[in-house]
Amino acid sequence: MKEEYKELKELQKRYLTRLSDLYPTIAAASTEIINLQAILNLPKGTEHFLTDVHGEYEAFSHVLKNGSGSVRRKIEDVFGNTMSAADKKSLATLIYYPRAKMDLIRQTETNMEDWYKVHLYRLIEVAKRAASKYTRSKVRKALPPNFAYVIEELITEKAEVHDKESYYNEIISTIIRIGRAEDFIEAISELIQRLVVDHLHIVGDIYDRGPGPHIIMDKLMSYHSVDIQWGNHDILWMGAAAGQWGCIANVIRICARYGNLDILEDGYGINLLPLAAFALRIYGDDPCICFRLKAVEGIDPDEMQMNMRIHKAISIIQFKVEGQIIRRQKAFHLENRALLHRIDFEKGTIELDGKKYPLLDTAFPTVDPKDPYAFTQEEEEIMKRLEKAFLHCEKLQRHMRFLLNKGSLYKVYNDNLLYHGCVPLTEDGKLKEIRLFGKSYGGKELYDVLDSYVRKGFFCS
Repeated sequence: MKEEYKELKELQKRYLTRLSDLYPTIAAASTEIINLQAILNLPKGTEHFLTDVHGEYEAFSHVLKNGSGSVRRKIEDVFGNTMSAADKKSLATLIYYPRAKMDLIRQTETNMEDWYKVHLYRLIEVAKRAASKYTRSKVRKALPPNFAYVIEELITEKAEVHDKESYYNEIISTIIRIGRAEDFIEAISELIQRLVVDHLHIVGDIYDRGPGPHIIMDKLMSYHSVDIQWGNHDILWMGAAAGQWGCIANVIRICARYGNLDILEDGYGINLLPLAAFALRIYGDDPCICFRLKAVEGIDPDEMQMNMRIHKAISIIQFKVEGQIIRRQKAFHLENRALLHRIDFEKGTIELDGKKYPLLDTAFPTVDPKDPYAFTQEEEEIMKRLEKAFLHCEKLQRHMRFLLNKGSLYKVYNDNLLYHGCVPLTEDGKLKEIRLFGKSYGGKELYDVLDSYVRKGFFCS
C-alpha cells in the first residue's frame, strides 16, 4: 500500500511540475481556468461519426461536405418556414459544391449581381449560426486567410455599429463590385462545412475495395480535427507498409479482385510490372474463371484478363505465405486456414473435415505437391521486390504513420467507447480471455496489448 501511495505522489509531483511549466504564475493559471470554463458553457461541438469508408472517396467526400445532414439542419434552424424547401435544397447544394453550383446558375440566371447579393446574405446567416458554438478564437483559426478579416466582420455582432444593415450592405456590395463574389462564396461555404463538424471520428476501414483510399488519406491529413479507430483493412495496409509479405499479397489481391490496381500503381507509385509479367507468363493460357473480378463495370476486356491473372498469381502466393506463417506460429491455432497441403493434385480434390470435394480450378503450375507452401525462385524474387517497393514508398509510409499517430484500436471520447468490429465475449456475455504468447488478456487489456503489438510490429520491421 505504501508503495502505491509513493508512486501516486510521484506521479502527482510530475503532473504539477508540468503544469507549472505551462502556467508559471497565478495569473496565467487563472486565465486558463476562466477560458476553459467559458468553453464548457458553450454548446458542445458536433461530432461526426463515419465508418466502413472502404476507399469510396466520392461518397466519403459528399458525406464530409454535408456533415451527414448537419448543414441542412443549420439551414433549417436559420430560415425555418421563411424559405421554400426548393430554395433550402439549392442553398445546401451551394454550400456543398459552390463552384459547380455557380457554374449551373450562371447558365440560367439573368442578373448574377442580385443572385450574389441574396446568397451572400443567406450564407452569412448560416455561417453565423454554425459559428455560435465556438469561441471567437476558435472561429478565427478556422477562417480562410484570404477573407479572414471580412468574414469575421460579417459574422460577428458589432454593438458599436448603429446602422448594421448599411454596414453589411457596403461590405457585400464591395465584394460584388470588385469581382470577388464567387471566391468569397466558395470561401464561406467551405467555412460552413468546417464549422458544422467540430470533430470527426473514422471508426474503421478507410481501406478495402474502393478506388480512392489514398485520396481519402490526403483529405484526412488536412482535416482540422480527427481520430481513427483501426479496422481490419487499415491494419492490413499498415502490415503491408511494414513489409510483411502476407499483408502485401493480401493488399494486392484485394486491389486486383475489385479492379483497383491503380491505387497501387498510380496512387502510390508501386511497380507491379514484374508481377504482371509473371502472371501473364504462368497463366497466359489459363482463363482464371475462379478469379473473376467483383463489382467491376466498364473495364477493358484485356485489362480484365490481366487483372484476373494477377489475381490468381498473387492469391497463390498469399496462400503460400499464410501457410508458412501458420506452420511457424502454432499458437495462432489457424491450422484449418492452411489448405494447400490438403489438395490431392492428381485427383483435383481437397479434403476438408474428413470429406473430399472437387476443385473448381486445378491449374497450379507454381505449387509443388511435395512442398506446397514453398515459393518458386521467381515468386520469391517478386515478393522481395514488392517488399522493397512498399517499404520505400514515401507516400504510403506517410499515410501509415498518420494512421498510427491519429489512430488506435479503440478510443473513449465524450463517454463513448469507439471501436471497429467486435469485442470477444463468452456465451454468457462476459469478456472472453484470449491467449497471446503465453498470457491471457480480455476486454480493454486485450485491446491495449494488441494495440501495442501493432505499433511494435510497424516500427520494429
